[in-house]
Amino acid sequence: MIRVSTKFDRPAPELVERLGAYSSATIHEAQGRLGALDSTIKPVDHSMSVCGPAFTVQCAPRDNLMLQTAIAYARPGDVIVVSAGAYREAGSFGDVLANACQAKEIAGLVTDTGVRDTEDLRALGFPVFSYSVCIKGTVKETVGPMCEPVTVGGQLVRPGDVIRADADGVVVVRREDAAEVAVASQERVDAEEGYISAYRAGSTVIDICKLTPLLAAKGLVIDEE
Repeated sequence: MIRVSTKFDRPAPELVERLGAYSSATIHEAQGRLGALDSTIKPVDHSMSVCGPAFTVQCAPRDNLMLQTAIAYARPGDVIVVSAGAYREAGSFGDVLANACQAKEIAGLVTDTGVRDTEDLRALGFPVFSYSVCIKGTVKETVGPMCEPVTVGGQLVRPGDVIRADADGVVVVRREDAAEVAVASQERVDAEEGYISAYRAGSTVIDICKLTPLLAAKGLVIDEE
């Protein structure tokens, strides 16, 4: 017998909403270049974007029994995060399960295996971020952990950690760090807006980024006409 619990702490909805205002790249940089899932995990459509607490599940390769179980127990706003062994040759999720997720108001799916029915997924607008696209079907044989820490895309994801995913990729924010990362993300946005204003006013990248001493230390000499 394998006993699982679906009880875990989720961050406050307003905190999730705050983080959702920032891009995955901004959050990654703001938290010290941490938390980025492997770049092979990409959205099936570049317009897809999601931010929410992770509802984690472990699946065997080419087996979506536990994924379907997770869909049954995830709450509205959750992002289902599937660890399935980084296996490309399986289509473990498609339009039927996406409709099941939408009916429950699940926010999105991140998986290190394949999905299919991508044209229908785009039409539905359900955010799906996957390792691959594959038409090969799966079985329903293996039970496993749910709502426990999993490794996906080279990152440890715990239930309740915040997942932010968009056109550029996926980043995970530890639940206890979410408020601090939200503040740091806004600071980064403010700084970048300052850089852009300075560039438009005529400053150069060399000036703004203070590259002169660095380039000199590395021995770069530029002859200007």
